[in-house]
Amino acid sequence: MIIRFLPRPSILCFITTNCSFSCSSSFLRLRPNFFPSQGQFLTPQIQSSRTHLLNFNSLLTHSICSFNLGFTLGYVSFNLFFSGRCNSASGISFNPRSKSISSSSSPVLSDKQMQTVGSILTGKEDEHGGVTVEMASTEPIDPVLFNSLLKASMLRWKQQGKRGIWIKLPIELVNLIEPAVQEGFYYHHAEPKHLMLVHWIPETVNTLPANASHRVGIGAFVMNENGEVLVVQEKSGKFQGTGIWKFPTGVVDEGEDICDAAVREVKEETGIDTKFVEVLAFRQSHKSFFDKSDLFFMCMLQPLSFDIQKQEREIEAAQWMVFEDYASQSFVQTHDLLKYMVKICTSKREGKYTGFSPVPTITSFLSNRSNLYYNTKDFNS
Repeated sequence: MIIRFLPRPSILCFITTNCSFSCSSSFLRLRPNFFPSQGQFLTPQIQSSRTHLLNFNSLLTHSICSFNLGFTLGYVSFNLFFSGRCNSASGISFNPRSKSISSSSSPVLSDKQMQTVGSILTGKEDEHGGVTVEMASTEPIDPVLFNSLLKASMLRWKQQGKRGIWIKLPIELVNLIEPAVQEGFYYHHAEPKHLMLVHWIPETVNTLPANASHRVGIGAFVMNENGEVLVVQEKSGKFQGTGIWKFPTGVVDEGEDICDAAVREVKEETGIDTKFVEVLAFRQSHKSFFDKSDLFFMCMLQPLSFDIQKQEREIEAAQWMVFEDYASQSFVQTHDLLKYMVKICTSKREGKYTGFSPVPTITSFLSNRSNLYYNTKDFNS
């Protein structure tokens, strides 16, 4: 028998007195552990019905009946649709579907989800007194059931003195956003496949970390042995159609090192293979992309190939340009940031400047490798 959970009490089964019947002779049996005594029944008010009179031979192949009924339990009103089939010698099996007057229909719950009634949501505790609940996307879940589980869970977490509660909702369970928000949860961040909700329980200052605050970008200073720098003109963005030649730039991907991002962007935009040398300088700005702050790292790379193959999708043109010609562009000369960049690149070209090189390190907080950027030349000397 397949059954969908309702707000308490929940329906266990639909029982009829015989195989050739009228819906008026039927009754509902409710889950007994939600009542003061066991085995109590609720007789529904039949709003409309459609009954088939069946003989024994047709029981296995035809619907016994389908009908709508309504009933009120406490302050909750329900409108239910029932349809039934005979299940061999074991009797009649029904698949009830219900819809609260104030909400939309939702999927039938599986036996696995039925077992969670009376329990709480489980999650992983963190070292800051919080809990992270990752909702599985393998099966749909009824918002009404989720709301009950969340209420019970919040009560338990408050009793345990928990602080920050995180709920990771996969995109398949977007129907659970509303009940979570009603319990005080709010959006923390979103990814392509999930949404992270969070709630701060104590009546103290919320110390949960904010969403990612910075975007990280790179610019690539690539100079060959002839004193020429690699420059491009872009097909889109604010430089589109301006005729301005600029260094290749791009955004660092999630989980990508700055040095690797610089090499990748140069390869993608120009087809040139390079070797990362140093971070020459970096700039921080605010209220940039979607009002987030921005970190931009100017990197020096050594070319390993020289035949340009520009990216057709984003790049209008690419070439090796004499460094002095690049520096003399009016756009470069009228912007303080670019003028500083030119001075730094010139000093580096003349051997008068040392940037920051990546040194692989492992900290006590992270088991994976990370890069520490510093002036290795002066440090080693």
